[in-house]
Amino acid sequence: MRIVFMGTPEFAVPSLRALIEAGHEIAGVFTQPDKPKGRGYQLTPPPVKELAMAYSLPVFQPQTLKTDEAKAQVSSLHPDLIAVVAYGKILPKEVLDCPPLGCVNVHGSLLPKYRGAGPIQWSVLNGEAVTGVTTMYMAEGLDTGDMILKRETPIGPDETADELHDRLAEIGAQALIETVRLIGEGTAPRTPQDDGEVSYAPMLSRELSPIDFTKPASSVHNQIRGLSSWPCACTTVEGKTLKVYRSRLAEAPAGTPGELLDDKRLLVSCGDGRAVELLEVQLQGSKRMGGPDFLRGKKLQKGTVFSS
Repeated sequence: MRIVFMGTPEFAVPSLRALIEAGHEIAGVFTQPDKPKGRGYQLTPPPVKELAMAYSLPVFQPQTLKTDEAKAQVSSLHPDLIAVVAYGKILPKEVLDCPPLGCVNVHGSLLPKYRGAGPIQWSVLNGEAVTGVTTMYMAEGLDTGDMILKRETPIGPDETADELHDRLAEIGAQALIETVRLIGEGTAPRTPQDDGEVSYAPMLSRELSPIDFTKPASSVHNQIRGLSSWPCACTTVEGKTLKVYRSRLAEAPAGTPGELLDDKRLLVSCGDGRAVELLEVQLQGSKRMGGPDFLRGKKLQKGTVFSS
């Protein structure tokens, strides 16, 4: 099948690779413009562009698809189908209507739950036990199109959003291959979404980062898991910010919320009388390290209080 692929970050890379390896003709790859990164602010191509260039595929990087030029670029490629995975830009109606077989999207949740930009992170933040991916026909609304396939997977009790992201990217790639096959055969189902079950997953912000240890330990643990790479959950100790990348729930003697309960483990009391052990942290101005290593270097005393 002749396909135009639209995607940008790492999540989309397995899907593009799977389409290539399945033998589909990739007429063109649309991805977001290169962005400055690092200390030198060097222009860095998005991961999808890097893969496309490795296969010598035509790459297009318009600022928007709403211009006549961008719409003409898509139309000139004469795709049978457009596959969209975490592209990050809105497709106007003219683009949605361009391919005869439509536009399909891979979304990192079990729709209609968690429509929006951050479905993977919010699934973890909210303590969901199960999530998955959904492939769907694209419509003009936000993740509102008819569903084609769903693939479920459990979320591990200590699994971070980053780890779940990588698993869902691979699950999504296989779901996309199956979806394209069904569309090609003319047997792809169309299941309307139940508007009564809709929930949203907005973009993350740094306002979500401060840890409130008066909350139950499970909520704190989910916050740390859900914000694992960015914006990262954080607390304050002795006037410095401490980022927390990984944790686990722990039984511990009762203490006041935010109190350090052990001088060898970063065991912090929470509001429900349970505790979280901070397993991987980074103090402001220092490197990332394990909790016990941090304690040995910092020499915090039992009873020290962590604050938001």
